[in-house]
Amino acid sequence: MNIMQPIPAGSATIADPQGDIGARLERLPITREVFWARNIIGAATFFDGYTVIAIAYAMPVLVKEWGLNPSQTGMILSMGYLGQLIGAILFGWLAEKVGRLKVLLFTILVFVSMDVACLFAAGAGIMMAFRFVQGIGTGGEVPVASAYVNEMIGSKGRGKFFLLYEVMFLLGLVGAGLIGYFMVPAFGWKAMFIVGLVPALLMIPLRWFLKESPRWLAANGRYAEANAIVTNLERSAIAAGHVLPEPKNITTSVKRTSDWKELFQGIYLKRTLSIWAMWFTAYVVANGTITWLPTLYRQTFNLPLQTSILYGFLTSVAGVIAAIICALLIDKVGRKRWYAGALLLAPVPLALLAWLGATSPLQVLVLGGLAYAIVQTVTFSLYLYSAEIYPTRLRAIGTGAGSAWLRLGSSAGPLLVGFLMSNLGIQYVFATFATILVVGALITILFAVETKDKVLEELSP
Repeated sequence: MNIMQPIPAGSATIADPQGDIGARLERLPITREVFWARNIIGAATFFDGYTVIAIAYAMPVLVKEWGLNPSQTGMILSMGYLGQLIGAILFGWLAEKVGRLKVLLFTILVFVSMDVACLFAAGAGIMMAFRFVQGIGTGGEVPVASAYVNEMIGSKGRGKFFLLYEVMFLLGLVGAGLIGYFMVPAFGWKAMFIVGLVPALLMIPLRWFLKESPRWLAANGRYAEANAIVTNLERSAIAAGHVLPEPKNITTSVKRTSDWKELFQGIYLKRTLSIWAMWFTAYVVANGTITWLPTLYRQTFNLPLQTSILYGFLTSVAGVIAAIICALLIDKVGRKRWYAGALLLAPVPLALLAWLGATSPLQVLVLGGLAYAIVQTVTFSLYLYSAEIYPTRLRAIGTGAGSAWLRLGSSAGPLLVGFLMSNLGIQYVFATFATILVVGALITILFAVETKDKVLEELSP
């Protein structure tokens, strides 16, 4: 029985440090350290999701309390996403320069501090400003966290491992729904933001217990640090009784410096443009739906506040169930096939809803919720796919730039709903959403690449 022993730090000169680190991570099982790193990062991502959607459950009260019209409502819902656009690009770029963990800590600090600020908002204008700055923090956290989690594991089972982490974002959406349902009617809209202060506590384990991404360290010439981290993971695996085979040779690019222009060169041009289109089309529909639903039930169908929040919550739960199914199956089905199928299937209930006229809240709950759940399997897993199609030197900036189109789509969605409802009618919202998803499906079929079971360094040289 051949057990490959860890390589002591500084014991040899390695011709290709990135290839060596990647090969050694590739043969590792999910160690205890990696498992808990995912869970700690997942807790931060949970509150990122909570913070993103909290305003939707506060909005039915704010509309009445501040006398907001549909345009103002759409602006408040959208400003956070505009901030996320800036945060995704800025912090994605910064994570390539200074490391994943330092950036994660700062993003949490930003969105928690703005959560405090939102408690003191006294009108639409100041709430828009606070949500914009808060969005900068939330927009930076998930793409950098996605790069980090992807870089800690090998290709076998990567989709399942990563997406079970990403489910935490969706659970954050559900958690916001629960808090909104039980606390907003009793304690008012500020209850949503008070709960959002909890992630401040996460800075303690993030700062002291997690290690930097060894792939990032190796890509930046810090092999000794990367080797020490991977050696510790190898020892942990061996202590748990795992047999480690010899690492397979992986040859990586000689490039180290991160240059954003490379996103539009060579094989990465098609990947970049296709992932941008997938992000945008899926999120226009997903966030246009979920952020407006509580207000829609309240204003259009005149449902009681608690019922409106409950219906929005049930839609979020459906999205989580669908996402978990996706997490368990995407390594078998494949990324491209899943995305194309979902983006073609979701327009069916939306088109039916448009044809029926969306005349009852039950129609919207069932058909709109079904479409949202299907689209949610795409939106929540695109972080996995984005991190897979770029090399380490571009992973955070590529994921951040791609998810910037998530923010554009998320911002455009509520504004589009507000415009269509004010000028045409609710049924045209769902017809437009169905059309947008079909466009996304065609782009996926024509240009997306398959990534399942492929080593990161070989997939993206």
